[in-house]
Amino acid sequence: MKLLVAGLGLIGTRHLQHALAVPQIDVVGVIDPAQHQDSVPHFASIEAVDLDADAIVIATPSHLHADHAEAAAKRGWHMLIEKPVAHSLDAADRIIAAATRAGVRTLVGHHRRHHAAVAQLKSLLESGAIGQPLLASMIWAMKKPDAYFDVPWRAGPDGSPVMLNLVHEVDLLRYLFGDVTAVRGVGSNAVRGAARVESGAAVLQFASGASASIAFSDASASPFGFEAGTGENPNIAATGQDYLHICGTNGAVAFPSLTLWSGARDWSETPQRAVQKSATNVPLIAQLEHFAQVCAGQATALVSAQDARKTLDVTLAIEAAVAPKEAA
Repeated sequence: MKLLVAGLGLIGTRHLQHALAVPQIDVVGVIDPAQHQDSVPHFASIEAVDLDADAIVIATPSHLHADHAEAAAKRGWHMLIEKPVAHSLDAADRIIAAATRAGVRTLVGHHRRHHAAVAQLKSLLESGAIGQPLLASMIWAMKKPDAYFDVPWRAGPDGSPVMLNLVHEVDLLRYLFGDVTAVRGVGSNAVRGAARVESGAAVLQFASGASASIAFSDASASPFGFEAGTGENPNIAATGQDYLHICGTNGAVAFPSLTLWSGARDWSETPQRAVQKSATNVPLIAQLEHFAQVCAGQATALVSAQDARKTLDVTLAIEAAVAPKEAA
């Protein structure tokens, strides 16, 4: 597969590094108007690309996704679009329509669905190991360095941890529990005072009857978060701490340790504790390998643009619910 990578920010650079190492992928070019590299041919825009390609990774800021997806679709390129799929539902609909018109395939970069330990967790829940899932409690609390906000678009509302980070948590919960039917939330910007939420909590209700809470902050120096717990992001220090607890009618499980509690019929009995051996992989590489299969027509996208739109819908609802008054 001949691949282009558009955008050399934090995640785009990681995509490029991994794609260069995947045997079935031939990186034929990089697109970025400002950041440069010397590994492969470099272009300032999609329109400037003058070579053959099969697919593109769109890792540009989310408010540009629809424009870039429409341009890529016109070139006949399949698309791996970074999360969130777009900055608005209208923009997501533009992407879906463009891909449909051009007959190209889409995969959205909710890469946690490709994480080996997440696959184990989903399998554990589907096996009935904890009975019917009823509750999930999640903490994502990471202190972003001040330099993170030196990038202009991150300094304003687009730098909200809801759209940049919680979108992953929402997609993970949707992957585990299904469609969301209600959203509530509170939030503040008490530390930095910027025009965006930085800390808060959201409560989600699922059609299955399960409920989940997400406490979040990008101003808290805590050991709790998916990246910290799993160690999958080289830019975030690993702690190995569980950040997600799921409770069901017959037990509970903590993630990422995959600690399972079971065997108690009610509160009068002590549950038994067992730790499942966790599988490991590099989810971004697994995602690229899956994308190659999707482009070749050998697999159905694990996260299509249509599916990612549902995650975006919930995430936007959370953003609206938790926006502090002065940032609303």
